[in-house]
Amino acid sequence: MPNSPDEIETLDEFDQVITGRSLRGFRLQGLDLTNRTDELLTADAADAVFLGCRLMPKAAAHIRAQGALVFPPVPHLPFDPYRGLLYTPEELFAGLGTGYGSTPDSLSYSWFQQTKHDGDILASMLRSIHDDHMSDALDELLVGKHVVGVMGGHALKRGTEAYAAAVRLGRQLAREGYTVATGGGPGAMEAANLGAYAAPFDDDMLDEALALVGKVPSFEPSVSDWAHAAFAVRERWPGGGDSVGIPTWFYGHEPPNAFAGHIAKYFANAIREDGLLARSNAAVVYLPGAAGTVQEIFDAATPNYYESRGEPVPMILVDREHWTERLPAWQLLTSLARGRSLERRIALVDEVGEVPAALARISAAG
Repeated sequence: MPNSPDEIETLDEFDQVITGRSLRGFRLQGLDLTNRTDELLTADAADAVFLGCRLMPKAAAHIRAQGALVFPPVPHLPFDPYRGLLYTPEELFAGLGTGYGSTPDSLSYSWFQQTKHDGDILASMLRSIHDDHMSDALDELLVGKHVVGVMGGHALKRGTEAYAAAVRLGRQLAREGYTVATGGGPGAMEAANLGAYAAPFDDDMLDEALALVGKVPSFEPSVSDWAHAAFAVRERWPGGGDSVGIPTWFYGHEPPNAFAGHIAKYFANAIREDGLLARSNAAVVYLPGAAGTVQEIFDAATPNYYESRGEPVPMILVDREHWTERLPAWQLLTSLARGRSLERRIALVDEVGEVPAALARISAAG
């Protein structure tokens, strides 16, 4: 049945509901219903809402006559603003064989670049609708999940020990039953998603996977080569563990990584960042990063300080030298936390391998 009582997001869900001959009050999102005309012509569609669904003209006329509200698909877009599900890597990278520039991910970024400053209210509305649907789908996916967010910079290269350590962290968190969520991009983010993907496999798989992706250390200069290396791992070891990536087209130079099974990609970076942190309900781990990671530390510190979302979520910073000397965020964080509930919910560790123990210690302290 549908994910929510009144939402139909797949054809399988439509086929289950239509057996009762009533779509009354349902919201149907981004479906191709051109082969369901006979069913629609005999269904009660009063008060239903069709968001970007493809319909034959007679079916559209019939449901409108019954009082349904129909928002037609918007032509010539590289994305579906009404889609009801999160993206998969295969969807965003479709057409990669002819180059990254021809993929829906790259084309959507190009559309964003062309429209973000032109003041077109239609483009602005479409971006907002798309992002709202991403949030809705993300909420449905994560119901009841214990989510650990792993934050870190995009510059971390494959083939380094730091990258491998982040991979092992993602694998251990996934094996302990957590849902790993990252910013969905390259570097430390990809590493944590790869670790979650590797969770069902043995150490030999992990070593071989690291060697395979290590042949293309960075997405620069070629996103295509970088993505192909990731898909080579997925093809050699299908059925890996699941995780979530939450990237943004705002940072168009950062492609999404192919190891997150579910990708919530946003146009609005502010909504994306707040949503990622708000959904990390079990803990947030901060690997070494630059401005973006610093921002994420204090984006999380603010609601934790005021307890606006309830009990502060554990925050674990990794690499003492980085967070106390290069970018001394730890000193400010501890000053903010002093004398508050947040004080017992933060930790600074030297290495990635210490994170699980630190998380267990914080959790036990309550």
